[in-house]
Amino acid sequence: MIYNVRGKLTYAEPTFAVVDCGGVGFKCFISMTTLRQLPSPNQEVNLYTYLSVREDAMDLYGFYDIEELEAFKLLITVSGVGPKAAMAILSALSPDRLSIAVSSGDVRSIQQANGVGKKTAERVVLELKDKMAGIGGASSAVVEGIQSVASSSNASEAVEVLVSLGFDRSDAATVVGAMDKSLSVDDMIRKGLKQLSSQL
Repeated sequence: MIYNVRGKLTYAEPTFAVVDCGGVGFKCFISMTTLRQLPSPNQEVNLYTYLSVREDAMDLYGFYDIEELEAFKLLITVSGVGPKAAMAILSALSPDRLSIAVSSGDVRSIQQANGVGKKTAERVVLELKDKMAGIGGASSAVVEGIQSVASSSNASEAVEVLVSLGFDRSDAATVVGAMDKSLSVDDMIRKGLKQLSSQL
């Protein structure tokens, strides 16, 4: 119904922002991802929106870019994930990080969202695995590389070792997914350690 709101940012805090459009202030619930991109107060801002209508409330959710809005709309299709849980997930993970987490089956990263338990995170991975490609900045080549890890026993083993050493499954799967699948497990681990350590 309301595609976007453009106007002067009059107020912002971690959970919502107010955008003045022609003298009317629209309260938009936002994620931390959007909050970090907002301009300072009294500057012009454009938020893409989603209107959630319930029996007892009409809530407007605002997003700095289309990718985050699309990720939000996918998240609320998951059983047990409502708008608030979707915003919590998008506060913990940007759309591209969420896409990588879902593609690599990284339940632990999704669980970092406030109020999101293991079962909910597992449902997000299960129900969105084939739908998240192309959301956010994760290129289809990166996502395909991550998905190919599952079909290579060497790559899967290398990812598990890197995860046991304390690296995120998403990061480990991204790095290993880009490697030549003919490499030995040891070579994959060695190269993965070098790349992941340089990112710290």
